[in-house]
Amino acid sequence: MKTSNFTRRNVVGAVAGAAGLAALGGRAFAQQLTLPKSPVELSVIDSAGNLALSQPIFDNYRKLKPHLVSKINFTRAPNPEVAPKLKAQQAANRVDIDMCLVGSSGVALGMAEGVYMQLLPAFANALPKLDDIYLDGARKMQAVAQGYGVCMGYCTYGPLLEYMPDRVKNVPTTAEDLLAWTRANKNRFMYARPANSGVGIAFLLGLPYILKDANPKDPVKGWDKTWAYMKALGENIEYYPAGTAPLLKEFGEGSRDMIPTVTAFDINPR
Repeated sequence: MKTSNFTRRNVVGAVAGAAGLAALGGRAFAQQLTLPKSPVELSVIDSAGNLALSQPIFDNYRKLKPHLVSKINFTRAPNPEVAPKLKAQQAANRVDIDMCLVGSSGVALGMAEGVYMQLLPAFANALPKLDDIYLDGARKMQAVAQGYGVCMGYCTYGPLLEYMPDRVKNVPTTAEDLLAWTRANKNRFMYARPANSGVGIAFLLGLPYILKDANPKDPVKGWDKTWAYMKALGENIEYYPAGTAPLLKEFGEGSRDMIPTVTAFDINPR
């Protein structure tokens, strides 16, 4: 398989993404943090596929700090389910989630529901000086979080196209090329639902910039070209899988010849 960047270069800055933002989701914390007197058990929920990249960090921390952390429990959930799950637990005063690993959309959903702790600036002294260690794209992602999360994994999202070179001879290099390819190869291109796929949302959010739409930041009034393009593209797509995992499965099994991807998903399996 190979990848192709079919976007203009400035899309990278506009839709630069995070492999995950960490947000504290539930238990009440005092404004002055203190270390636990005995090891604690933590619960981490992942809705961004972040653990594929970051779980060794958590595991190594537990090994290095056994006096602070006795065990870390990992669970996974679809992106749209995390904020409602936290809200229900908080309403019942039975929160069992300590940290959420989410993408930018997951942070936005949690902020809208008011379920995340605002880490910054309240706990800035307990964290590294983020501006000193972030790449420019990571700084933009951190700004999106408005202090309700900390960007812990970043990659330039692209979006990119991943394809099977033995079956895709004329690789699309523009949005128009991609639409023409899908018309000539019906049901061989697929992307996952953006609501629960970082790859899907990167593909969707890149299009207004690629197509030079009226206002890429306003999906309601500024995406006329994008919505028309998506409608035309959809005529050549069989269905939209619920998440990135089934998308990659179909691609790996050979039932699709081309899918959108992002840098991390392309590099990590290698």
